[in-house]
Amino acid sequence: MQSFLCSFGRSAGFAMIIALGALLPQAARADRCDDVAKELKNGIDGLKIGQTAAGTVYLAHPKAREITLGCSSKNFSNQLFGKTDRKPPPAFVELMASAAAIVFTLPKDDMVRGVNRCYRRLGIFRGDDVPSRYRRLDMRCARTKTESSITISRSKDQ
Repeated sequence: MQSFLCSFGRSAGFAMIIALGALLPQAARADRCDDVAKELKNGIDGLKIGQTAAGTVYLAHPKAREITLGCSSKNFSNQLFGKTDRKPPPAFVELMASAAAIVFTLPKDDMVRGVNRCYRRLGIFRGDDVPSRYRRLDMRCARTKTESSITISRSKDQ
């Protein structure tokens, strides 16, 4: 009988510790995507963080018509999307390269080379929607009659 009471006392004490641990205030843990967006804001002058909806953080910058940061999903770890005029100005290429360098932790000069390489492939021979790989990143450049866009992502398996 006494061993039963001892084991009951231990399990009750253990349950009490767990209950108290659940009641203590938990440390607020920010989403990884929000952290990356804050790093982008701190690393790029003029970048503003907008709304977050469905795993996408909408960003704003004067050199881009549209720029978004896609958070981790089933297929990719992070995704960066930017849209500008049909012929992307060097300032936009620089912006996308800087953002990609921060998001994917790669050297900025490598990312400038990768973004330029993606845009150079657009044209008569390869068409107006060109996927490519650079430094284990998936890059997709596309253009219409009025605008062009680039999507940079890394697969989950990489």
